[in-house]
Parts: sequence; C-alpha cells; structure tokens
Amino acid sequence: MEIQEILQKAHEEEASDIFLVAGLPITLKCKGHQNRWGEGFLKPDDTQRLIEGIYTLAKREATHLSQGEDDDFSFAIGGLGRFRVNVFKQRGSLAAVIRLIQFGLPDPKELGIPDGVLELSDNQKGLVLVTGAVGTGKSTTIACMIQRINQSRDCHIITMEDPIEYIYRHEKSIVTQREISIDTPGYPAALRSALRESPDVILLGEMRDYDTISAAITATETGLLLFSTLHTSSVANTITRIIDVFPANQQQQVKIQLSQLLKGVVCQQLVPGTDGRLLPVFEIMKSTNAIQNMIREDKLHQLDSVLQAGAADGMCTMDGSLLKLCREGKITKETALVYCAHYDVMSKRLA
Repeated sequence: MEIQEILQKAHEEEASDIFLVAGLPITLKCKGHQNRWGEGFLKPDDTQRLIEGIYTLAKREATHLSQGEDDDFSFAIGGLGRFRVNVFKQRGSLAAVIRLIQFGLPDPKELGIPDGVLELSDNQKGLVLVTGAVGTGKSTTIACMIQRINQSRDCHIITMEDPIEYIYRHEKSIVTQREISIDTPGYPAALRSALRESPDVILLGEMRDYDTISAAITATETGLLLFSTLHTSSVANTITRIIDVFPANQQQQVKIQLSQLLKGVVCQQLVPGTDGRLLPVFEIMKSTNAIQNMIREDKLHQLDSVLQAGAADGMCTMDGSLLKLCREGKITKETALVYCAHYDVMSKRLA
C-alpha cells in the first residue's frame, strides 16, 4: 500500500485523521471512531517507507527527524485536500498522524456554529480566544470568523500558524499567511514583525507559553483584533490560565489589561450526535461591564450566572448548550451527562 492510496481512501471515507503506527493496521478516524483498514499489521519498515513517501509528496527534507526531533508540517494534493502531519518516534520506530483538511473554507451553518460565535469577528479591536481540547475544531471555528472578516471588511489579516491549515483567498481583505519554522522562527518573533506590517487582524495559532501570551497582549494593546487558541475547557479556566502564566507581582496588572482587551471567549467540544455525526457544543462569553469587573476583581466563580443571564447577547454555558441539544433530540441524555461540567445539576435538569 502506497501513501497516495491511503490518502485517497481517507478522503473517500471522509476521515478526519490517519494513524500510521507500527503494530497496528492503517487506521482511519471517521466520525470519532477508529476504523482498522486491512488485516495486516504495519511493521517499522512499513511506517518508515510510508513516512518517506509523505516527505516526497510534501517536497520537504526530513531534517527534524535526522536531528531526533518531532516534525510538524502541512502539504496539499490537488483533488484531495490539505494534510497536516505530525511525525514522531515511538518504541524506536517512526509513526505519523495525518489530519485531513478539505480544500475550501468551512461553512459555519453546515457545521452548526452559532451566530453568537461568528459575531465576535465584528469587533474592530481586542482579544478573541477559542479554546478546547485537541481535535475539537478550534482552527475551523476561527477560520469561519477570519473568512467573515475577509468577505466584509477592508483589512490586512496576518495569520501565524504551526502549520498552516486553511488557505484564504484575498477578497475584501489582504490575507498574508506565515508558517512557523518556515516563514518565521516562532510566534513571538512573528508578532513583533507583524506590528510593522500594518495589521488590522492577527490570527495567532496558539498562546502556549509566557513569551507568546505576553507578546499577544502587547500586540492587542496597539489597537488591532487578535484571535488565538488555548487548550482550556471553560471560560473561567481560560482567563485563569492566562493570568497564572505571569509572575505574582504582575498578575493584578494583567487582570486590568484582560478586562479591557478581552472581547470574547469561545470554549468548544465535539460530542456524538444521535445521527452518528460529531456535533460542536459551545460555551460563549462576550465582554460586558459585569464581566470586566469580575476579571479585575478576581470573581470568576460568578461567571456561569452571567453567561446564563446573557442569552439575549448570544452568551451561553457549556451545560446550557448540551441541555438545548438534548431537548432538540440531537444528543442523548447519556451524552449530555458525560460531557457536562456539573453532573448533579445536569441530572436534575434532565429529569
């Protein structure tokens, strides 16, 4: 089996991921479930050959591997789509996980992304965060917001990603896209450079450490709109994670900055629907005077009540979104209980 055939099969099966790991058959992840393909198990020589084929298709040198490092990159094949690849070693042999990304940009209506999320892109300045676990669709949600700006505003949009996933065409906006390690050495350096490139909107792939978070806050203070992601599970956890990255003597100042800069936080997860598809579920926060005060005064434990009361402004809690999907028959009660934040409260509401 050649790598091109595997990619074609994954495309036909509408798989989200391909796993190439020695000791397993080729495995496709479809609608959240792993499907083993074929009866033969991959051997270390097989994974080595297939991964070398990936580098050939991507026209990329395997320099990271020769230095003993993991490698992240993306490439495209006409008629199939784009592929985001992570190559790594496990038990002494090469392995890879390949994420499939369809050509073109996602349709938010087809994906079930609510207007309350998309409207965050209407802000002219400030910080908008999309958070959640790995593989929950954060990049897709941000892509929908970036494309909404691209189609409606005269802007210079700069994206910084590791690696680039969705490709944007220049529409009403100019969209320049930079890939970490290829076009720029890292996120902080890319942010510093971007401030000299007349940006209106910046997409920062991930706020992963102190240097990146600090640079993102500094950049947002210049008056632009900045989107980024974190691996957090709720609005309160997201704000706390950012504050806790800073030394204790800087945290009060960061709270003041966040209260002024933060325009919205979207936390999301994917849950199995009754029709077999994975459905996105959202917790949405939009900046209000009450929320700004909570951030400044460190009263984030009160956020849930504000989100519940802010339905008219497009806000909601994760549990509220799950309850709504359950009442619409799109997910089961069992699914709602598995993915909720407050099990006892959800049990009573479902009863």
